[in-house]
Amino acid sequence: MTLGRPTRLDGSGRTDLLMSTLVGVVGVYRRLAQFSGKRRPPVRAVDRDLPLVVESVRAEADDVVSVRLTGPDLPGWRPGAHVDLVLPSGLTRQYSLCGDPGDRSHYRIAVRRVGVASAEVHALAPGTRVTVRGPRTAFPFVGGGPFLFVAGGIGITPILPMVHRAAAMGADWRLVYTGRSRASMPFLDELAGYGGRVRIRPDSEYGMPASGAELLEDLPEGASVYCCGPAPMITGVRVDLALTTAKAVHFERFAPPPIVAGEPFRLVLRRSGRVLEVPGDRSALDVLREVRPETPYSCRQGFCGTCAVPTADGGSVRICVDRGSAVLDL
Repeated sequence: MTLGRPTRLDGSGRTDLLMSTLVGVVGVYRRLAQFSGKRRPPVRAVDRDLPLVVESVRAEADDVVSVRLTGPDLPGWRPGAHVDLVLPSGLTRQYSLCGDPGDRSHYRIAVRRVGVASAEVHALAPGTRVTVRGPRTAFPFVGGGPFLFVAGGIGITPILPMVHRAAAMGADWRLVYTGRSRASMPFLDELAGYGGRVRIRPDSEYGMPASGAELLEDLPEGASVYCCGPAPMITGVRVDLALTTAKAVHFERFAPPPIVAGEPFRLVLRRSGRVLEVPGDRSALDVLREVRPETPYSCRQGFCGTCAVPTADGGSVRICVDRGSAVLDL
């Protein structure tokens, strides 16, 4: 494309010197860009799969084990990070790192037995080879305090490294940790050394679930709140936080968020011509797995990309969260 001689807007036909200069500059830039593009080396694909070995599997609570994974040159990570664990069966699930970010010799995850994939994790033996992708951070720990950490059950896993980091920083912090019973709550022994900064609920062996207001009783003035656990606990905390002086609020959930006021839609499987009706209270992933049980998924919250399915128009749909009629290239 060649740009013509720009003329003045007064109709005189004379050259507009300012615009002429700009045209020259643009032309030089375009020639340099073409030259640079020719010399740029091709982009190489990056292998982000980490082949690791199970070093140990340790019971941490009722139906909870921690798994220590080792391998060379482990990438660094920050509190709140998670990894994708590809199990020997091919199932992929996401688990928060709950070890020491400063120790690059291994990764530690903790898993509660709640389904097929978690049962496979519990059955891992030392020496088993697995693949890990990541680490990635969707729940970053930032700021200098004060902090209030709220953890429910296995939700302690991303919170635990944050607690250790806050203590190492010398920050003002508190942790409220709740669960069905003490026997079901992992890492109580690891937290015991922090004394009164950690409050365990229930205070007895068995107790009623705490309300959001009760979990927020120790909130320091202007604190940042980090909360992870079951959806009802997170909902209670979020509702009651509106009445506090919290400075910032950060959440991570281990289950997909509930579908509220969803509209029904339709999926068309292009290759088979099959039409699937998705009700307003279900996800495309749920419905698709009924006819294609092998459909891969992991986080069920839209950020890992495992369940992204190409569409007939060249795009893609995250079938765990995206809603709307589409023609899937399946």
